[in-house]
Amino acid sequence: MKRLKAWGGAIAAAGITVVIGGCAATPSAETTTANQATLDNRAPFLPSALFPGSAQGFDAWHCSPARQNLITAVDGETLRLWSLHGAWHLPQAVVASGARYQDGEISFWNRGEQALVETPRGQLKCALAASRDASTRKDHPGVMFRGQGNEPGWSVALANDTPTLTMELNYGEERVQQPYMISVMDNEAGRVVIENADVEPFFRVRIEAGACFDGMSGKPFPARVTLTYGGEQYSGCGQGIAP
Repeated sequence: MKRLKAWGGAIAAAGITVVIGGCAATPSAETTTANQATLDNRAPFLPSALFPGSAQGFDAWHCSPARQNLITAVDGETLRLWSLHGAWHLPQAVVASGARYQDGEISFWNRGEQALVETPRGQLKCALAASRDASTRKDHPGVMFRGQGNEPGWSVALANDTPTLTMELNYGEERVQQPYMISVMDNEAGRVVIENADVEPFFRVRIEAGACFDGMSGKPFPARVTLTYGGEQYSGCGQGIAP
């Protein structure tokens, strides 16, 4: 199957599971390029798996019998599909009714608020659970990626022009803006880790492509975000924001 930026994966029984390998012992070409960009005071390119492409919104699907939760976004004539473990890029196929997207032995057939996911190991019957408009630069000027979480409310924003992170904690009562470096850039897995090394205050942000649902609203996002700061760890969701 075609995958967003050559993502690795395997089909599991009655569902979709992606096996994501660990980071290499030596820096990859992507990591080296990203670090050079930050050294040159340019924002690095992030994996396309974190973005909606040209899609204007995301749909969340609750599926059975495997209790899979999926997210889709229609990007032109292709479908971006995220599971809890990764993502796929499925071209549109010709069908008599509904909208079907297929690549190899995996397909997503959408008929209104119902969908059928077919794999070599079985089928998933899915129902539309929630929708969300994709975040845009109009919503967040100058931001390339934004993550957020709840209880207490927090957010992180990566600037689109320079390697700068803006962090807001405790519902916006605390605001920190610092430069960052890339420590991991894995385009195949859609994984990025950024941090500010020995500069105080220390932070680390881990971003991974995969279906994520806001803890309060249930709204769908294409990435999971983990923020480490001040001895605390915060978990939430995020989305890449294209121009």
